[in-house]
Amino acid sequence: MSDPLRFFVPPESLIDETVILRGEVFHHLRNVLRSKPGAELTLLDGRGQCCLVSLTVLHKQEAEARVIRRWQQNELGVPITLIQALPKGDKFDLILQKGTELGITVFQPVETRHAVLTLKGERRDKRMQRWQKIIREAARQSRRSRLPEIRPLTSLSETLGDSTHDLKLVLWEAGARPLAEALPKTPPDGVRLLVGPEGGFSDEEIREMTQAGFQAVHLGPRILRTETAGLAATPILQYLYGDWHQAPSDSNPNQHEE
Repeated sequence: MSDPLRFFVPPESLIDETVILRGEVFHHLRNVLRSKPGAELTLLDGRGQCCLVSLTVLHKQEAEARVIRRWQQNELGVPITLIQALPKGDKFDLILQKGTELGITVFQPVETRHAVLTLKGERRDKRMQRWQKIIREAARQSRRSRLPEIRPLTSLSETLGDSTHDLKLVLWEAGARPLAEALPKTPPDGVRLLVGPEGGFSDEEIREMTQAGFQAVHLGPRILRTETAGLAATPILQYLYGDWHQAPSDSNPNQHEE
C-alpha cells in the first residue's frame, strides 16, 4: 500500500477534529487526483505537527476530512541559515527548491554592492508568494515536516548586524582557508552560510563580514556559480552535523504521537 499523499495547510485548520480543505489542496484533490470520500492523506502545519486524515465530503468549493491520528515530527540536526546575495533572473528559485530538499532551515536573500535588485510593493509581494510556493512544494516532495523560513529581502549590512552564536562562514573564492579546516568537530548551535553575488564581494564588504565574525572559506580550486556554491556546501554540513543518519521521515522513531 502506498503512503498517503502529503499536503501543507495553515496551522489553524488543524485545530479541530474536522478539517476544511480549500484552495490549492482542494483543487489538487478534486481536479488532479479525483479523490473520493474515504481517501487518506497526511496534512502538515509546517511546524512539525502531522495529521493523518480521511476525506469525508467533497463539495464544489471545499472538502471535509476527519482526523484519524496526530503526531509531532521534529527535524534534528544543526539549523542552517543560507544568506544568499539575490541573483539575477530566476536563479533564486532553484536555490530555494534544492536548498529545501537539502534541509536548509532559513533562507535570507540580501542585496550587496554587486547585487542590487529593488523589490517593492506589489512586485515584492508577488515574488515572496512565488518563493513560498516553491518552498512548500519542495518540502512536500522531499517529505519535510517543517517548512523552511523565507525572510524578506534586506541589505547585507542589516544581516551582518544579527547577534548570534552560530558558526559564521562566507564562501569566497579568495578565502584563505578551505571549508574543512573551519568546521569544528563539535556541532555548533547553528550555521550561517553566506554566499555572494555573480560579481563577487567588494573589499569593504569582506572587511564588514570579517568584523562581524564570518570566516572566509573556499571550496577548492574550482569557481562555483552563486546558485551552486551554497548547494555544494550544504551537504557537507548535513553530513557532519545534520540528520542524514536518520531513516526517512515516515519511519522516524522520533515521532511523538499526540
